[in-house]
Amino acid sequence: MSAIVEIRDLERLARRRVPKMFFEYANSGSWTESTFRANIEDFAPIRLRQRVAVDMTNRSLETTMVGQKVAMPVVLAPIGMCGMQRADGEILAAKAAADFGVPFTLSTMSICSIEDVAAATKKPFWFQLYVMRDREFAGDLIDRAKAAGCSALVLTLDLQILGQRHNDLRNGLSAPPRFTPKHIWQVATRPGWCMRMAGTRQRTFGNIVGHAKGVDDLSSLTSWTAEQFDPKLNWKDIEWIKKRWGGPLILKGILDVEDARTAVKTGADAIIVSNHGGRQLDGAPSAISVLPEIVEAVGDKIEVHMDGGIRSGQDVLKALCLGARGVMIGRAYVFGLGAMGQAGVRMSLDIIAKELDMTMALCGERKVTDLSRMNLYHSGQQ
Repeated sequence: MSAIVEIRDLERLARRRVPKMFFEYANSGSWTESTFRANIEDFAPIRLRQRVAVDMTNRSLETTMVGQKVAMPVVLAPIGMCGMQRADGEILAAKAAADFGVPFTLSTMSICSIEDVAAATKKPFWFQLYVMRDREFAGDLIDRAKAAGCSALVLTLDLQILGQRHNDLRNGLSAPPRFTPKHIWQVATRPGWCMRMAGTRQRTFGNIVGHAKGVDDLSSLTSWTAEQFDPKLNWKDIEWIKKRWGGPLILKGILDVEDARTAVKTGADAIIVSNHGGRQLDGAPSAISVLPEIVEAVGDKIEVHMDGGIRSGQDVLKALCLGARGVMIGRAYVFGLGAMGQAGVRMSLDIIAKELDMTMALCGERKVTDLSRMNLYHSGQQ
């Protein structure tokens, strides 16, 4: 195996070790994937301001996000079916995040349940909530997250209906995989993945099966998920969620200034500028391209985080310079998980931290909290 020095190395390794349907589930977007690509590509034109002959010693990446101390301003994003990238994937990722000192966010659509992750880890994690038509079940999810000691609730607002993801439809995505010749071939060519999956009990949606009414097996689960995402979700619903939760609340999926201003009025603690990784509205702008205008509109009233397209520590730094308090990474850590399990997630965090620290130093800064637009290059800058 060649040396792993950047996130793309982990991506290539994960592609070889994870069955095609699950790798493409994580590493693709909706429709033409124009927004998925823009999330990555729109970082490139942002230029950095190099400074020299400045003291670069005693640097620190430490800061806080929603009042919680973090080793660097990075959170592991909620990823559906993370436990299909690697057996017990959510548990492994949560352990790596806790060991590094950054939050892990568990998805409603995870394979390992809230209780599974809580039992296997020692530090609090964040929980991401999808609001379902069955509000009793949604309320139960909130209560379970509270009982597990989750330290923040991330409410996703941009999945009222599911965007069309061509690869998932072509691949016949399901968890666990169906017994068709195509699916059998995909998993059979990944023997390490198969062996690890054989050794775990977690192979379907742990937060749903056995908890939602009438969902006791895979067949009922398929129809339930198709029916349960709530297209009627609106701003008024946030009030009862906030009251029932009672802790730090983060709203994910903000991509418009008007929506950002409305989000502030809900009393949430933070917003995440995000287009769901380019997996919902194809043709929407990249998250990094709209971040500055949202920060300008509400950054003095609410904590602004950003999610989408981050593949390096330099990307993290650019988002921070444009006003983000912190960022979420999804695919960057999922590649590590699929490639090498818990050690791979830790490696992805180490890579990003090293790149962020080195870039920050070359920009003449010693504290990540001091980064600003002054660290970006503008022609004619004095």
